[in-house]
Amino acid sequence: MAILNFQDAAFERKYGNDGVSMVEVLPEAVAGMRSYKYYLKAGAKVSPERFADKAVVFIFGKGKGYVAGTDGGFKIDGLSFYAPDFMNSEYYIYAIEDLEFTMCVADMNDYDRLRAEDCRVHTPFFRTIEQCYAYDQNCKTEGTCSKSVLFGDCGRLGKLTIGVVHGSGSSDGGTIEKGHGEVHQWNYCVGDSDFILTVEDEKINQKSGDWSFVPAGLDHSLCAEEGKELYYVWVELYTGEKGIRR
Repeated sequence: MAILNFQDAAFERKYGNDGVSMVEVLPEAVAGMRSYKYYLKAGAKVSPERFADKAVVFIFGKGKGYVAGTDGGFKIDGLSFYAPDFMNSEYYIYAIEDLEFTMCVADMNDYDRLRAEDCRVHTPFFRTIEQCYAYDQNCKTEGTCSKSVLFGDCGRLGKLTIGVVHGSGSSDGGTIEKGHGEVHQWNYCVGDSDFILTVEDEKINQKSGDWSFVPAGLDHSLCAEEGKELYYVWVELYTGEKGIRR
């Protein structure tokens, strides 16, 4: 089976006394990347594990809250993204209303660390979806908008790149891609997503909150039928030792 999928609606939240539920999602995908799904009740806060030698990015998909810490404060009011300053910052995430987010933790090798000393995206990094810039790509159908979050050799963290795709609700709108052998891809469904993920000959319905995985090199598409929403964050991890550089 090529598609791995965490179905959000089927997951039973088990909240602790702190109002927090957390689960590692799709740990079997590939080595070098771990993903965690957090659910916070209104009024709850959490301080996720910090890493000195890994690239960490949070994707806030649902609810309202804020990030507070020694690297500043950031308001969460819709789809937004946060990368802490490695071990240099202590921080916590607070839920003003029920909050859902995914934490991506990617390994960094000696080359990544050396390269980061020369040039990397500045951390702490925080962007709302409105602050991300749009780009065009020929694998997107008409009426589908793409935005960049982390992208390019100087705009990624370690081997991570991130972007967003939002369909207009037109007939079969979305992404139709040939396999890309240089990156693995995860997809985090947000908004009112209701679309079909196809990988080779496999198909699966994707709904808001789902987290799926597409292995490098396989043809795939993410398309919505007319009247349904296509809205997802893609997270890609370069497979090569030196990432985008050959």
